[in-house]
Amino acid sequence: MHAPTPAPAWQPADARYAQQAYQRCGRAGLKLPAVSLGLWHNFGGIDDEAHSRRLLRHAVDRGITHLDLANNYGPPPGSAEALLGRWLRDEMAAHRDELLISTKAGYVMGPGPYGDGGSRKYLLDSLDASLKRLGLGHVDIFYHHRPDPQTPLDETLGALDFAVRSGRARYVGLSNYPAALAREAAAQLRALGTPCVIHQPRYNLLERTPEQGLLQALVDEGIGCIPFSPLAQGLLSARYLGGDIPADSRAARAHFLKPAAITPALLAKLRALDTVAGQHGLPLAGLALRWLLQRPAVCSVLIGASQTHQIDAAVAAAAAAPLSDGALQHIDALLADTPASP
Repeated sequence: MHAPTPAPAWQPADARYAQQAYQRCGRAGLKLPAVSLGLWHNFGGIDDEAHSRRLLRHAVDRGITHLDLANNYGPPPGSAEALLGRWLRDEMAAHRDELLISTKAGYVMGPGPYGDGGSRKYLLDSLDASLKRLGLGHVDIFYHHRPDPQTPLDETLGALDFAVRSGRARYVGLSNYPAALAREAAAQLRALGTPCVIHQPRYNLLERTPEQGLLQALVDEGIGCIPFSPLAQGLLSARYLGGDIPADSRAARAHFLKPAAITPALLAKLRALDTVAGQHGLPLAGLALRWLLQRPAVCSVLIGASQTHQIDAAVAAAAAAPLSDGALQHIDALLADTPASP
């Protein structure tokens, strides 16, 4: 049980909208902050809720208006939405319309045949459950989290269209769709009258797959790109540059990032990138974020955070001077033949 939270003395900072740039998401009228906050980690039922709330307050004070979730974020699944719902009720009720809340469905959420995939039943039942956990009448963006080859595409997209028409969502998006399927989905959604406004791929300096057709598809279709895992599970930070595996790192937990992936060859390239970052007055993580914000179609980067200083560093990187063409070419040369990140 979660103890009731007393009414807070905190109020969002008056200067919060001067902290970031806001740019249009593709051809839509919707604007996103340069830095958005994902609640994949550090906001679940196993985490310290008081600390999670501090991170949310700090994000808002730094101009982060976009908070990104999925039905199964936690752990346990659903607990990140429930935490955000309590925070919205307790501390942000008067400012809900100043926030962009997104959630997704498409990965495993529950047992049985209706807890995964892309069926109309799963997507709409999941969205209703998400809204209940969030305590909201609608989300601003509802995504299909990944393609489901066992469900007809028109059924999945029809459910997204209905989510908007029924008032459950303002916009729809896709995540993890490859280029050709993203183009097909965009065309079908446009014909339905509910265009896809945003796509969320895994994209970073070490994972360049979106450059093999997806980014061009998003440009052509007028869809904004918001990359997740911009720091490659922490590889594109200072954490591993010394060659050790910190005890509290993701690599030490060996869940998504395996220690074996941190090879001497990769470390050499990360250290070379760190040198480039220093030449531009940036930490390695800042270079990674600044680079992403200059890629085609990218309208925001989706960070995770366990400490407030990480939010500050991301916002500072977004405000840094753009990298020159020469710097971009140098980075590409350093990363030639680098295997995709884990």
